[in-house]
Order: sequence, then C-alpha cells, then structure tokens
Amino acid sequence: MKAVAVTRFGGPEVLEVLDMRVLEPGPGQVLIEVAYAGVNYADLMARRGTYHARPLPFVPGYEVSGTVHALGEGVTGLRVGQPVAALTVQGGYAEFALARAVLTFPLENVAGKVDLQQAAAFPTVAITAYDLLTRAGRLQRGESVLIHAASGGIGMAAGQIARALGARLVLGTTSSQEKAAAARAFGYDQVFLLDGFVEAALAATDGKGIDIILDARGEPTRSQSLGVLAPFGRLVVFGNASDNPEQPISPTQLWTSNKAVVGYSITTLSQTAPHLVAETAQKVVGLLASGALTLAIDGALPLEQAPEAHRRIEARSHVGKLLLQVKGT
Repeated sequence: MKAVAVTRFGGPEVLEVLDMRVLEPGPGQVLIEVAYAGVNYADLMARRGTYHARPLPFVPGYEVSGTVHALGEGVTGLRVGQPVAALTVQGGYAEFALARAVLTFPLENVAGKVDLQQAAAFPTVAITAYDLLTRAGRLQRGESVLIHAASGGIGMAAGQIARALGARLVLGTTSSQEKAAAARAFGYDQVFLLDGFVEAALAATDGKGIDIILDARGEPTRSQSLGVLAPFGRLVVFGNASDNPEQPISPTQLWTSNKAVVGYSITTLSQTAPHLVAETAQKVVGLLASGALTLAIDGALPLEQAPEAHRRIEARSHVGKLLLQVKGT
C-alpha cells in the first residue's frame, strides 16, 4: 500500500511516500480502507520526535474515515463495506489503517448519515471538544464558556457544541481579525483577539468572569485565563502549543479562589478508558447527522502533499481542519 511515513525526525521534509505492507487485523481490530485522514498538531510533534514518537520509520495520523475492509477475530457490530470513522492503531496517512474495534465508529445514525469528509474530522476534534465541555468542564445549561483558538478545528467544534448543550454565553479568542471573522459563524456570541482578552472577557460578563475556559495555548495565556474564571470556574487544559515553560499552580491558590484546573488527553483516554471515547463518539455522530454540528474543513490535500499540510499548520495559515484525501489519489 502507499503510505506517508516519518523516516527521520525533523521538519515537514522528512515525510516520505513509501510502499508498505498491509497489516492483517488482529483480535479486536479492524482494517479500514482509508478515504480521508485528519491532520493534527499531534502529528507534527510526533514527526519532530517530541511527543508520542515511535520507532522509525512510522506512519503518522490518529484519525481516518473510510470503509471496513476486514475484521479481526472477535469483532462484532461492524461489517465489511461499512462506512466508519476511527482512531487508529497504525497511522492514518496510508491507503489502509488498523484501528481497535472499540474505537471504530459507524457513521449511520437514526438522524441520517455522516459524509466521509466530516467523518475524518471528528474523531479527535469533535470528541475532544465534547469531552472538554462535558466530562472535564462539567458544563451546565446557562453557563458561560471561553474557548481559546476559536478558529481551529477544536475551537469551531466546541463553539457549536457549547451552544447545543445550552451555554448562555460562548466567547472565543483568535490571533487575527480574519480568523475571528471565520469563527463567529460557529456558535460564538463574540470572538476577540487574544491580546487583551482578559479585559474583553470580563467586560462581556459584566465583571463576573467565565465559568469554563478551554486552553491548549499554554503560557502566558493559561495563567491569564485562571485569573478570568468566575467562582467555581473550571480551566480545562489540553495542550501547550506555545511550548513555553509551564507555571506551577498552587493547590492553595485554587482552594482559596474557589477555582479548578482539569486536564484532558484523548490519547491517554483512548488507551485507559476507550469505552468512554466510544460513548462520546455516538453523541457526536448524532449531532453531525442531525446538522447540529458542522465541522469546518479548510481543505483536503492529496496524500502526497502531507508535508504541505504540516507546513500550513505550523504557519497557522489554516482555519478549521486540514485533511488528506487518500482514496483515489
């Protein structure tokens, strides 16, 4: 099969198209013929060798959509030829990818079907967004939410999900006015620039502060966000895009201010409690099928252009989700 692999750690240029052997699905696994593969910042960190790096060479890619090609021993509830999305075992930048059956999600729903482009964008982005707000953030109807990087894939999904779950006020931040304009159509009441967000958020809440803040930017945004929380507010942390050193948070600081910091990692959760990820996936598929959630797709590049997709993410020139189109390329 044709696949894009990391042959050495480094920049986008280390991604190479190789001819690799198609692996047979083992017990509890599914082999998927890939239509689209999602591109995520975690792929870039794996390529650099700084996060979830594997022995070289390896195929990156954590999520795919396509059809079931073969089933491993003991797999039930799925059938060959069925359209699915999945979190992968073997990397998704390939014509075929392995996934655990528990993390392979059928795309049919009582509300309708989900097309394969939307499907490829949801396993990491929409599941993460839903869990950030519900399992980690414990969102209640009528609460306020502030989402950093509102024009990214998770940000655009989280804005809509927060609205669907009954948030009273949905705010976002971006790095430019152009990105702010793009994000506003995805569930947000207001989107403002990251510079000056503390004052803007307090003004939007009449000084009361925010109930839930989602942050993957890291410092200094993280410490600033902690100061914007309302009493019993929750800061949900799920990344460190700035790569700046973390600032220690004192338990005393939290209990004396009636605030909480919660962490979330879909990678870890998929390994330790995959049934929880599968439960959330069912809810997300329902939102997608009903039209309550639409994932913003910035583009679908041919598989061979994976280096270009990585360059666009590093340059922060995209809005929404980037995909690789595999089938038919």
